[in-house]
Amino acid sequence: MSNYTTLGEDQPFEWNIVPLSVYLYGVEDPQNRPLFSSQKIKHALEERYRTNFLAGYCDSETCRTSNKAEWREMVGATLERSIYIFVVETSVDQDRALITEFNSQPNKNHFNGVTQNCATFTRRIMNSYYPHSARADYLNDFGLITPKAIARSFDHYAERHPEAHLRVFHFAQLPGTIKRSTECRNATEQLYHSKKLLVPMVIFAPHELPFMAASYMLTGRFNPEHELEQHPTAESADIELEIHDAKTQNDVPREQQLKAVAIQESAEIVGTAKEWKDYREAFGPLADEAVSREIIRDRDALGRLFKELDRTGALSVDANGSLWLEIAQGGKPSKIGLSASNIFAPGTDAQLAYALTLARANHYLNSPKHSREIMPDFKNDWALLQSARRNNSISSAPNANATTPPVTARATVVSFNQFR
Repeated sequence: MSNYTTLGEDQPFEWNIVPLSVYLYGVEDPQNRPLFSSQKIKHALEERYRTNFLAGYCDSETCRTSNKAEWREMVGATLERSIYIFVVETSVDQDRALITEFNSQPNKNHFNGVTQNCATFTRRIMNSYYPHSARADYLNDFGLITPKAIARSFDHYAERHPEAHLRVFHFAQLPGTIKRSTECRNATEQLYHSKKLLVPMVIFAPHELPFMAASYMLTGRFNPEHELEQHPTAESADIELEIHDAKTQNDVPREQQLKAVAIQESAEIVGTAKEWKDYREAFGPLADEAVSREIIRDRDALGRLFKELDRTGALSVDANGSLWLEIAQGGKPSKIGLSASNIFAPGTDAQLAYALTLARANHYLNSPKHSREIMPDFKNDWALLQSARRNNSISSAPNANATTPPVTARATVVSFNQFR
């Protein structure tokens, strides 16, 4: 449920609602999610959504054609950015009360960037469930209300109320040709980290600079990735509560045991440094083998593959939202499924499919924490890569055994829907 400066629809609505999978991936069923992103793919999924679901709401020329019509922001958000979602439990009565409240009021836009922005809208919803749980940080945001301040205050509230069962989800931006998203920062944090802004501040506001730095360091620090590591599952809050009880009772052995459980839960979601290193080391021989068998030209070609497919291929979307790309190779036409559900469909080019899964794994293995997948999702990608390799008939290579990492022997591929 989101609002923007203007949704651009035929009526000036304040908010729209879409299913979570549509918001994240642009399709109703996550099994049909795209495997990489481009502006062509984003636009194709937007147009499918508009045709199927916005009839009667988006019929004007401006709504249909303008890139400034911000209903588009609610379709396939992970094609453009990485997303952290802070989740707590709600009751059926709370949900019904929210629905009643919003249905009883006009859905009319009165957005302004200072007092009625998207963060204000989020604060209103969060406080309707948990009063006083979401607050602005006027000190670190220079009098404005920002999304990060709302997330930070809500996270701190949920930590003080373990019955809310806080957990954090992370959805990485898809690899592709769209510019990589950067970390979300509040105002003093941006000054603290930005050299471009720091130099003018030193020259024109040298007295205010120490105050701003201290404000950020003492009251404004908040890292969503750290919160993911601390609250990876709904059970994390129960474990933290038990750790607190063990501390109170001075039960050191039990406290240490519970901390070990918490660390293990976190590792299963975000992965350990060693686990990511093992996958990177296992990926090298796979990539070298693909080069030797002319699946890809060289290792650097993996970084160029998405741009090449986007430039040379003709894109289409089927009724389910699955993506297809038709491409000519050496004068011969071929096609490849670009979605999780059709990459191995009959007729798809097995060599291109393998190259695509290699490029996707290569992207995440070389991404910083805030830009890479959680470990269960990456294990699914790794399984996809191994299947693509077998489909390309190279699993019988003499060095095949050397390309399987030790971690996969004991790894369990987790169903995508378990985390969604």
